[in-house]
This record gives sequence, C-alpha cells and structure tokens, in this order.
Amino acid sequence: MDFISIGEMVIDFLPGEEAGSYVRNAGGAPANVAIAAARNGLESGMYCKVGNDDFGRFLIGVLEENHVKPLSPALCDEATTTMAFVSLTEDNERSFTFARKPGADMMLSRDEIKDEDLQACRILNAGSCSLSAGEAAEATRYAMKRAHELGKMVAFDVNYRNLMWHDDKQACTAAVETVLPYVDLLKLSEEEVDMVGGEEHVPDAMEKYGIAVTVLTRGKDGATYFFKGKSYSIEGSKVEKVADTTGAGDAFWGAFLSKLLIEGIGKVEKLTEEKLREAVIYGNVSGSLAVGEKGAIASLPTRERIEKFLQENRRS
Repeated sequence: MDFISIGEMVIDFLPGEEAGSYVRNAGGAPANVAIAAARNGLESGMYCKVGNDDFGRFLIGVLEENHVKPLSPALCDEATTTMAFVSLTEDNERSFTFARKPGADMMLSRDEIKDEDLQACRILNAGSCSLSAGEAAEATRYAMKRAHELGKMVAFDVNYRNLMWHDDKQACTAAVETVLPYVDLLKLSEEEVDMVGGEEHVPDAMEKYGIAVTVLTRGKDGATYFFKGKSYSIEGSKVEKVADTTGAGDAFWGAFLSKLLIEGIGKVEKLTEEKLREAVIYGNVSGSLAVGEKGAIASLPTRERIEKFLQENRRS
C-alpha cells in the first residue's frame, strides 16, 4: 500500500444543469486526495465509515470505482453519512449547508486502525476530522501518531471550514496544534495560514513542531513552499477555463504527494529542494486542471493528463 488517507467522506448535492435539479457528488478532502493519488497510479486505501444506506453505498462505490480500497468495515447500520447541499452565488462561489445524520462522526474507532496497514504505507494523509470531537477524531489522531512513530511520512491538509468551530479561530488554532507534532508535510491555504500565526511565522511553527515541509496554496497565483528555513514560490499554471474551484486543493495535494512517491521519496530525510519543486509544480498543474470541470472527483486529473499538460506547456 503506497498511500493511505483517513478522514470523513461527504456527499455534495451540486446544482444540476437545470433550475431546481441537483447532482450527487462524492467529496471530502481525504477521499478526494486518496482518489487523486490512485489516479496517479498509486495503490491507495481509505479509512472511513459511512451509513449502510443509499448514500453510504454510493460513497463506497465511488471509492471502489476509482481503485481506492476501503480499509475499515466501511458500512455500518447506524446512519453516519454527511451531506452537503450546495448552491452557487452570482460570482459562481459555492455556498454550503451541511445536513449531518445522527452520529455522523464517521463512527471509526481506534481498534479499526490496523498496524499492518500503517506499516505497509509510505505516506499517511489525514484531514480535519482529526480536529473535531468524537471517536473518529480520536482514531484519526491515533493513526497520525502511530504512523509517525513507525517512521512514515504524515501529511495533513487542514481544509479549514468556519462552521466547524463557529468562527472561533482561537479554538481552531488550538485544535490544529494538537496534531502538528505528528505532521511532516503540512498544507495550508491563504485562508488557513492564520492558524499557525500568519505566513511570516510558518518557519517558526515548522521548527517548533518538527514539520519538514509546509505548502501554502494560492489558487490561480500558484503556491509557496517552506523547506529548511527558506521559502520558494511557484507561479500559477495558465488554465483559462474555470468551471468550479471545488476539489482544486485536494487535486493539488493528492498529485503533490503522489509525485513524491513516484520519485521514490517516502522518507523525510530524502526530501530535496529540487524534488519538492517538481512535486509542487506537479500539484499546481493538477489543481489548475481540476477547476476546468464541474465537480470535485470528476475533475481530479490522471498522471497522463498532468504530464501531457507539462509537456505542452514546457518553457523553452
């Protein structure tokens, strides 16, 4: 198993092509990242649990169709599926309303996290489920801690949503600080960088928590990554068509992590500035391609599509 992701899965009810119509779309950052890694040719698994109902079976079906192996007993009788009803504003921005069924905290427990899975993987990726309360959050934190103890690279995508902490940034920051000691590769967006004290304090936070790499995504303006006390910038990829920004960050992160593994980098000590730059460019192209189509999972690019774009747009 090259890559394992752990966290919550959701169903988005996206606006359809006609007024009043909606399209089901599987989502959730950890699921999207696992699928992005699988589409880049990696053997990918996902720790998750959803309700044994139409919605839950749909979610698990999406994972399996995309060659991601559910690693835990994925379906349970207690309804645990999370749904997001989505509308678009005049500026084509998405507005979320979450409808969580009873017990929607994934219901994943620590005893379902298998040591042999963590031992076999090269990178463990975790999402913000680890920051909330409940048994699944505890299980996710345990998986991060255990993978870290086993010497695996641990990646963390903050994927901050205001509603999780009711706009209490102090509580959000405190939650993030509980997992950072186990994180090797950290992804933040410009909206999330405040949780480590602002961009100017990223190097300090990295030194404090032993984080090897932090990637700050900037949407169409590219990305900045921090490594060994220095910061490096990557320009945005020129992709004109923008249908929906959903999943762009997940596509970036999945492709970035995949590129490291494709290059044979599964240990922190093997990270180099050159390989990191290649991986950030690779992720940046993937994120840019993802926004050209509507729907997070449908738009996650394959390795062939990313490499084709790089070939066609290589600077002379």
